[in-house]
Amino acid sequence: MNESCNNSQQSSPPWVAHLSSAYAALLLLLGLLLNGLALWVLCCRLPRWTETRVYMVNLAAADLCLLCALPFMLLNLRYRESDTLFCQLSQGIYLVNRYMSVSLIMAIAVDRYLAVRHPLRARGLRSPSRAAAVCALLWVLVGSSLAARWTLSVQEGGFCFSTNTRHHIDSVVFSLLGFYLPLIVLVFCSLQVVAGLAQRPLADSAQAEATRKAARMVWANLAVFVVCFLPLHVVLTVYYAIGPHSCAWRQVFKYSLYFTSRLSDANCCLDAICYYYMAKEFQEARSLALGAKAHRSQESVGVVLT
Repeated sequence: MNESCNNSQQSSPPWVAHLSSAYAALLLLLGLLLNGLALWVLCCRLPRWTETRVYMVNLAAADLCLLCALPFMLLNLRYRESDTLFCQLSQGIYLVNRYMSVSLIMAIAVDRYLAVRHPLRARGLRSPSRAAAVCALLWVLVGSSLAARWTLSVQEGGFCFSTNTRHHIDSVVFSLLGFYLPLIVLVFCSLQVVAGLAQRPLADSAQAEATRKAARMVWANLAVFVVCFLPLHVVLTVYYAIGPHSCAWRQVFKYSLYFTSRLSDANCCLDAICYYYMAKEFQEARSLALGAKAHRSQESVGVVLT
């Protein structure tokens, strides 16, 4: 039974391989171009460093690292490599940067929440240097959790994408803490930010439009996060909850996991598009803030966007 299951898992229709290659090539082309441009804009073109700018630079770097690991991960899946050091490194880089993207999006949401809902406390809590410290802490936490997962998985017989191993409680905890906790925080903070923006007094039409754009950006970021990451983790949760019972179920899980993983990879490109609009809104909010009529209130909108 196990041998027949393994044989059936290794066979895929030709169109799957062709579609996967075309999608990966398009994703790499757009992702490398957009994230490279985003890093250039974030590091060289914006007038000053802000908290969100620090977070976005780290997010762009994480997306670029994930894209660089993506071709090697796809090769491992296609040729069914054994649990080699190269396979372990490619999966480690891929997973670290996937969950760093999740964590950094959560951090940006928390930063916006503090700026909008607790502006007085935010003055003492928010600064570019503290944002850099948060990013460093997140890199350490995500890297350490992957190192622990790697150690436990290797002790059980494998770590690579194509290695058929049992999924233990460490994988369940990693997925729950790595995605569902940031999802809860992101939804809460996004709703609070949108509500806080709606409650702000509006001095003129320009300020009202800047506030609406800020709210739309918050909704867009939340939608991108949910569309890209939620399907994958729902599939993983279902698999961890009920486990494989037959070869047919293994095959369904295999394709579901593969396609939802590729959907999560699209986040690298969508993040870069968000960088552009956030930088654009930053410039507009900053220009409005220079006006005398709405200086104080526009400053708060600029904080949200930057």
